[in-house]
Amino acid sequence: MGPNPFIGVIYHWIGGFASATNFIPFRGIKRWSWEVYWLIQGFAAWIIAPIVFAALFVPNLSVILTSAPRSSICYALLWGALWGVGGLTFGLAIRYLGIALGYAIALGLCTAFGTLIPPIYDGSIHTILHETSGQIILAGVLLCVIAVAVNGLAGLSKESEVTPEEKAEAGEADFSFGKGIAVAIFAGIMSSFFAFGLKAGAPIGAIARSVLIAHRRLDLWQNLPVLVVVLWGGFITNFIWSVILIVKNRSERQFLGAPGNNPMRAGAVSGKTLAEFDPLDRAQHRITTKTLLANYLFAALAGVIWYFQFFFYSMGQTKMGKYDFSSWTLHMASIIIFATLWGLALKEWRGTSRRTKLLVATGLFLLVSSTVIVGYGNYLKATEPMTHASWQHRPAR
Repeated sequence: MGPNPFIGVIYHWIGGFASATNFIPFRGIKRWSWEVYWLIQGFAAWIIAPIVFAALFVPNLSVILTSAPRSSICYALLWGALWGVGGLTFGLAIRYLGIALGYAIALGLCTAFGTLIPPIYDGSIHTILHETSGQIILAGVLLCVIAVAVNGLAGLSKESEVTPEEKAEAGEADFSFGKGIAVAIFAGIMSSFFAFGLKAGAPIGAIARSVLIAHRRLDLWQNLPVLVVVLWGGFITNFIWSVILIVKNRSERQFLGAPGNNPMRAGAVSGKTLAEFDPLDRAQHRITTKTLLANYLFAALAGVIWYFQFFFYSMGQTKMGKYDFSSWTLHMASIIIFATLWGLALKEWRGTSRRTKLLVATGLFLLVSSTVIVGYGNYLKATEPMTHASWQHRPAR
């Protein structure tokens, strides 16, 4: 199967929707501390889902992983672990900035670093700069960064306009632009290492592709084994930090029903959060069995939804052709677009001025435009007539 940038963009948009939706189930969790549900969603997202789906679509998964070059496995794990640090701080960025703004700033920075550093590192940036299709793709990346700056201005404007009560009602009781922007910058830089992990795991994908072709399967699934390794690295970092917090805060009892504090709660007072806990009411001493099971379900659901972003990303990347590095821009931009729409649906921008809403709309328009431009650049590259030399070195499909 050859490149098809249009289909690739569609896959990236589906993945972006999954990522932007990941935090929604967290809002249904009652009286659990962050480290408890973060560990459960991480186990579902980074251990269970990658192995299950890779095993379903790729034959001989264990053989592929054991036969892959050790250096590829080690580097993919390393970059995944560093990306895991970004994932940890990304959750804090969402807590301080809200879904719309947190995604926009953190992932905007992640877009720039994750898209540009790999081709700079491997030297292909020189070719990109001298080809029309490559220049168009880079223009789309630049437009994406500009859109992030516009969203940042919207955040500054929002902080001065929305009252604490309105922020709390939208689930943003801890909104702080200063803290949030600092955390988001760090999270954006560290999160970009995921792109490096995928690059390091390319030999694993090559082996998987050979196996898929041998079994007459679609090579669309060739990057699923790569995800398994990179996400293992991410889980290691998140597991260590979550366990540290669980021990420090003595929150291990929450797994069996002890109450905790969910900082991402939203809505009016309901009597179901630690902040509303009444020590004289013995019925509130423990979480009910029904609520406890729901918490596990919501946390696991968040993890599986999160995994689907890279499930579709891996498919989209195989369709982008030579300039598949631009997949990162498409993926990140689509996440920000759908996160902005979720923010609007959850009324995170309620109470802001017309100027602030105009900034949000402008940022959203620029993000959509950036994905169109990047997709068009890939389309031009995919439809370029191939030279005789290119045909000689074209891999068999």
